[in-house]
Amino acid sequence: MIDLAARLSGPPVSGGSPPWPGYEYAKGWGVFGLPFDSGHVLALRVFPESSFGPYRTVWHGTPDGRWSIHVDGPRPDTACPRYYGLACEHTGRAEIHLAWTGPASLRVTMDAPALEWTLTARSTPVLTALNAVSAALPLASWRPRALVRCREELARALGLGRLQMSGTMPSGHQGTLMPGRMYYVDEARAVLDGTDLGRPARLDHNPRIGDVPLPARGILAIGEAAWRIKEEGAVSAPP
Repeated sequence: MIDLAARLSGPPVSGGSPPWPGYEYAKGWGVFGLPFDSGHVLALRVFPESSFGPYRTVWHGTPDGRWSIHVDGPRPDTACPRYYGLACEHTGRAEIHLAWTGPASLRVTMDAPALEWTLTARSTPVLTALNAVSAALPLASWRPRALVRCREELARALGLGRLQMSGTMPSGHQGTLMPGRMYYVDEARAVLDGTDLGRPARLDHNPRIGDVPLPARGILAIGEAAWRIKEEGAVSAPP
């Protein structure tokens, strides 16, 4: 039995630093992506540590490909919309609350739009072995493109489709997503503004936000992400 509640219930972290000079970063966990059989997609980001302070976000994609990102944090432009906002129809503030209802079961609620989302993560012997290896590898192993490609192929073998762990965000930032541990999310229910989104699905093709692919099946990941700082239009951390 995995105990994600004990691992992930800690308070926001102060301090910290990006993995490499010239980068900004976020570190924490979330639901990398969760497609439903209705065609809707949800994602969750919980970053207690980042270059700009702690924040949470809920992402929602409609069956026709329209995206919204809702931010519980100091500023939307120093959270996920900083990198993905140009691919969204809406970005804005919301109150996002998390409650662990079991060792691997989570309840996510949001005020506007109203969201009630419950999910349970699970591991497998293969994921357990891969997570142990991944946790032992240094962050430097995310720099060579060949090693990133190997991880992308592993993700494909796990049923996540054709992911790109490193590439260009809708904002133009060059970024690398670095999941250290991953768990399947096959059990979930979500009601968004009164609409039941259906059951978790495993898709033949990856849902996309802009040109960035999200997983073809539900996955919860623990890790971090780093983006090369863009000099033009750089935003500093709020005071």
